[in-house]
Amino acid sequence: MHFIPLVILGLLAGVIARIILPGKQKGGFWLTLLLGGLGAALGVWLSDVIFHIALTAFWSWQSWLFAIIGALIVIGVFEMIFNRKKA
Repeated sequence: MHFIPLVILGLLAGVIARIILPGKQKGGFWLTLLLGGLGAALGVWLSDVIFHIALTAFWSWQSWLFAIIGALIVIGVFEMIFNRKKA
């Protein structure tokens, strides 16, 4: 997948991941978009490395699935790191 479609997919995957994750979340709209972009890149990379699925089409369901899973992973890790309660 080329860079621009990956960025667009990442932005949308970040928004979808924020909707899926429950509770109050830190970070605003721009942080969601950034984490979604990183998550989409992670999802595309994982699909190629682990499952040997080369994602080349923007509208394929595999591209969306792995981008959203990657965004959920990145946003989840971000929330675990920055939402620790002080004892």
